[in-house]
Amino acid sequence: MKKIIVLSILSVAFAVATFAQKKEVTLEDIWQKRTFSPRYVSGFNFLNDGKHYTKQSYSQMKSVHQIIKYDLTTGEKVETVFDGENLKELDDKLNGRFSNYNYNADESKIIFATASESIYRHSSKANFYIYDIKSKVLEPLSENGKQQLAIFNSTNDKVAFVRENNLFYKNMTNGKETQVTTDGKWNHIINGACDWVYEEEFGQDRAFYWSPDGQNIAFMRFDEKAVKEFSMPMYYNGAYPEQYSFKYPKAGETNAVVSVHIYNLKTGKITEVNTGEKGDIYFPRIKWTPDNQLCVFRLNRHQNHLKLLLANPKDGSTKVLLEEKNDYYIDIHDDLTFLKDGKQFVWTSEKSGYNHIYLHDMTGKEVAQITSGEYDVTSFYGVDEKRGRVFYQSAEKSPMQRHVYSVKLDGSKKKKLNKGDGQNSAKFSKTFDYFVNTNSKLNAPYVFDVKNHKGKEVRVIEENKRLKEKIAAFSLAKSEFLTIPTKDVKLNAWMMKPADFDKNKSYPVLMYVYGGPGSQTVKDSWGGNNYLWFQHLTQLGYIVVSVDNRGTGARGQEFKKVTYQQLGKYETIDQIEAAKWLGKQNYIDSKRIGIFGWSYGGYMSSLCLFKGNDVFKAAIAVAPVTNWKWYDSIYTERYMRTPKENSKGYEDNSPVNFADQLKGNYLLVHGIADDNVHFQNTAEMANALIKANKQYDTYFYPNRNHGIYGDNARIHLFTKMTNFLKEKL
Repeated sequence: MKKIIVLSILSVAFAVATFAQKKEVTLEDIWQKRTFSPRYVSGFNFLNDGKHYTKQSYSQMKSVHQIIKYDLTTGEKVETVFDGENLKELDDKLNGRFSNYNYNADESKIIFATASESIYRHSSKANFYIYDIKSKVLEPLSENGKQQLAIFNSTNDKVAFVRENNLFYKNMTNGKETQVTTDGKWNHIINGACDWVYEEEFGQDRAFYWSPDGQNIAFMRFDEKAVKEFSMPMYYNGAYPEQYSFKYPKAGETNAVVSVHIYNLKTGKITEVNTGEKGDIYFPRIKWTPDNQLCVFRLNRHQNHLKLLLANPKDGSTKVLLEEKNDYYIDIHDDLTFLKDGKQFVWTSEKSGYNHIYLHDMTGKEVAQITSGEYDVTSFYGVDEKRGRVFYQSAEKSPMQRHVYSVKLDGSKKKKLNKGDGQNSAKFSKTFDYFVNTNSKLNAPYVFDVKNHKGKEVRVIEENKRLKEKIAAFSLAKSEFLTIPTKDVKLNAWMMKPADFDKNKSYPVLMYVYGGPGSQTVKDSWGGNNYLWFQHLTQLGYIVVSVDNRGTGARGQEFKKVTYQQLGKYETIDQIEAAKWLGKQNYIDSKRIGIFGWSYGGYMSSLCLFKGNDVFKAAIAVAPVTNWKWYDSIYTERYMRTPKENSKGYEDNSPVNFADQLKGNYLLVHGIADDNVHFQNTAEMANALIKANKQYDTYFYPNRNHGIYGDNARIHLFTKMTNFLKEKL
């Protein structure tokens, strides 16, 4: 017995010593040393044969970019398709680097961009070059100024692009450049590219598309003359700040007038598509059918009535292919696939209450519901027409997980293609013979492997073994899922406790929130740098919790859209109720609960601190919306309608109106050059707090946009946020 006791004491001492030897995560580890940066497998450009892909790489030896061809099934390098040295030879001002590239249809040529310059948050202009793989000849697309969105037609003999808000194309046979439109002008007219709000909220910057026969270009024209401008000061080295001005329609304000046109290369004629009545109408997508008809998505300003119109390119006449209405709003997606036989198309819809996949004929009649059940299809990967199967991702097993499936076009013979739990996503080859599956878990970084179309593993590309070994050397806590009950609904959540957690102690809590429509922070997936910062906070003695409130995704339409016309109301109720539940746990100090969020999360953390002033002691709000009247038209009105139509919804749920209720500690952070959530939101929040004589902390970042990065901005910000929590929570 005595020997056993001695051994037990030694075991405990060894365990304590082992724990003590583990490293602690520092802010420098996360944002300067990049100690925990995972290895990614990205940049796949799948080739037509379905077995090979190319990838842009950087040659340390040559200090140039290269395009390397690989065998997907073995991982072996096949050849160097393009070497950036060729750019240097063409022009010594080109440093051999390029930002992106694409092939033409038969993969005989590559088009890529150099010297890119940002236009809006996502779009850019650049010098494009075309490389003939066989002849190894490299030539500039145009020498008349930088271009946008350059892309080949299907017959490989012409390239269309946008320059200075006008649409052009170049005949690659004779080198002739043709200007299609002439009225383009900055902040007035845009042809072939999207305005700021379409780019941000409909997720596209290109607004022109070649017809399958290569004889027509469909494009959108944005007349934004009547749209009000927004200006931001940029602080450079001059004595006076420069003003950056662009058209930004805020909620209830005038939008650009958008029209759809078709240009015929043979006749040189531009035909306007008859899209129906004019006015506040959106055209979030245009797409050609295999038989050269143009499908136009026509969406009303309330975004609850969608028509798919089929347009005749000869005269612009249209007919309705599909019509869909919703009691709330319709989320726009790219999940429209016309089958090659020209008789059917595949489409996703929430009409059943959950997002599912449907098969329709070309009269719009539903032929089959391909997926069904009380779960959401979360990504649509495409149709393998050769095998008659549809590939997709769904939350069928759990809202917190994602799995990859295939199913027959009639809805039969469904098969799960990945193994294991967590977050799984797929990138398929063009033939659907293979796909790269990405898997991660709440406490485990990414694993990338290649599978065939049946889900059989071909090889593991990257399992981040080195990162896992690094993580094992640190004293990291394990996050755990839990369900938090409220009076209205059960909420999914995760909790991260200190590695040396003692149930007999009482810990402060930081809640991490985003909470916006269709979003999720509670997923069984790797959380990246945020996850590691939370680990740092647990080492300081905090418990970190994240809760998905009503309005978030993967739990069906009613759960997501209950916030309609009342953004912030139910989300705030849920976060406050969750905080109250946490405060009742024996190991949590109910007087030391804080909340942190960025963007929509900053909006939520602000509203929670003000409306839950008896629950939250502190809040950090980074780049928050503080009044929905100051955010853009498409996003805000989708969920709230206009301020004129829904003044109560706006007033009751905008933090700026509740500044006088502040009791706790508030840190307000914003990038002054934020073109998305304007600094105006924070400036007006500060005015409201000053008027109410409320003290607060604030940090501003000149010339930084919504992401607040560059130089040491990230470590600077997270140092401030960490110190704020140590001092105030």
